[in-house]
Amino acid sequence: MSTTTTTESASNDPTSTNSPSKAQTDSVLDALEHATRAASSVLDSIVGIGRRSRGSGVIVAPNRVLTSAHNLRDRTTQVNFPDGTQGALLGVDPAGDLAVLEVDTGDRPAVTWSAEPAELGQIVFAASASQQGARLTWGTVSATDRTFRGPHRRPITGAIEHTAPLPRGASGGVVVDRTGAVLGINTHRLGDGFYLARPATTDLRSIVDRLSEGVDVRPRTLGISIAPPKAARHLRASVGLPERDGILIRDVDDGSPADAAGLKRGDLIVAVGDGEITQIPELYAALELVADGDTLTLGIVRATDELTVTVRFEATASESPEG
Repeated sequence: MSTTTTTESASNDPTSTNSPSKAQTDSVLDALEHATRAASSVLDSIVGIGRRSRGSGVIVAPNRVLTSAHNLRDRTTQVNFPDGTQGALLGVDPAGDLAVLEVDTGDRPAVTWSAEPAELGQIVFAASASQQGARLTWGTVSATDRTFRGPHRRPITGAIEHTAPLPRGASGGVVVDRTGAVLGINTHRLGDGFYLARPATTDLRSIVDRLSEGVDVRPRTLGISIAPPKAARHLRASVGLPERDGILIRDVDDGSPADAAGLKRGDLIVAVGDGEITQIPELYAALELVADGDTLTLGIVRATDELTVTVRFEATASESPEG
């Protein structure tokens, strides 16, 4: 004679200590509701950008609205306050996808920046504009230190990935913590309901300050077109050269810093300063640290010869050509 034993899952047992009690559930929901009300204070600082709010923006100082550069169509852009005010472009960082507009913000408040970085699993709220008004959604930080390519194909590093649902036109809005303090600027939509935000680091806030003062931010460029490491290995092998990790120069612009330094098509960049480099973002990171009049030392391989080349940058960052 067989015996059948039935075991009930603890998750279905209302007396199980593994199941949250109604009081515990209510407490969590109350905390979320309280956080949502606190975070909603940021909505007073959110504006629409362009006709039909094709993008979002945020007040970062009196008469200063920050948005994503890709939301702009020209130097005068509609900012969707109730009176339909026109905003004039003050400063733009095209590679970083940031722009600041000058517009009368009246008595609407500027945002507060968070003093702490976003953490994995943290509950966050995303604020954006729409034709019907500002929106607030919530989610969690699903990843940190993500990298994506900006409008000019330049890598943007350190991004916050979060799950707060956002509609089209959300770029240029913000992701905030439970107090309403800004953790990042929503910039790039991923698939499957994820969004990337540029974190509100000291460096980003410094860029925003420069843009607010009317200074365009143009990153340093060598004046070269490049091939990624995998393509570089393949191209070197195709002409009988030994494989070597590095960044291959496909072409050099006439009159560029690279041209003046003697860099040539086919050179393989293998080091910057004292450090080896194998990835394109490492080269961009080094260029971001170059100041007026500075030089940058590159280690290159030309065919099989190891060379050191010094590149000098004369123009200011705001005057440097893009590309």
